[in-house]
Amino acid sequence: MTLLISCNLSKPETTFDQVRKTCEGLQPTDIALVASAIVQAGRCAAAEYDGVTYELSPVNQEPLTMAVLREVEQIQASGDESKIKKSKTTDEEIITLTIPIRASQVAGEAVLGGQKKLAKLLAKLLDEGIEYYYTTTDIGWHWALERVNWSTLTGGETGRRIKFGVSFVDNCVAEELGPGGRKRAAKKKKAK
Repeated sequence: MTLLISCNLSKPETTFDQVRKTCEGLQPTDIALVASAIVQAGRCAAAEYDGVTYELSPVNQEPLTMAVLREVEQIQASGDESKIKKSKTTDEEIITLTIPIRASQVAGEAVLGGQKKLAKLLAKLLDEGIEYYYTTTDIGWHWALERVNWSTLTGGETGRRIKFGVSFVDNCVAEELGPGGRKRAAKKKKAK
């Protein structure tokens, strides 16, 4: 699989040049629309959790939060050491839960204003794969789950700190940008 386009969600303007190089023959306004659609598809990526797709909604994040709450409660109760690492600054236990996401074709097409030719191009590009670079505030579900007060929802003080990560389940990949540079996301294994 060859990723054709890299998209830094912290610097979405760089996607324009990537689209221009990949999709020759498009007018600059169409290039800008496709680049914006790619950015929006990454920012509003849908969560694929326990066989259910959760589209990002600014007014209703409760269904995914309640679905993830079950796993958070299980981790708090289990003492599962496999996902735990100690923080470098404290003795606090940190558990990382990775949420599977898929670039949102629906959110990307909303930017295109009903242009079917560009919608087909967007679908093709997303199918071929986009390499998204992001920070903790760039992808909607990642940001939303990081800000949930899990102590309140679990009914008490949590013994472990929950950190969330994201991983694409389609041909797109995600790399988190941090203060020390890039953090490579785990690559998915291909079924034989």
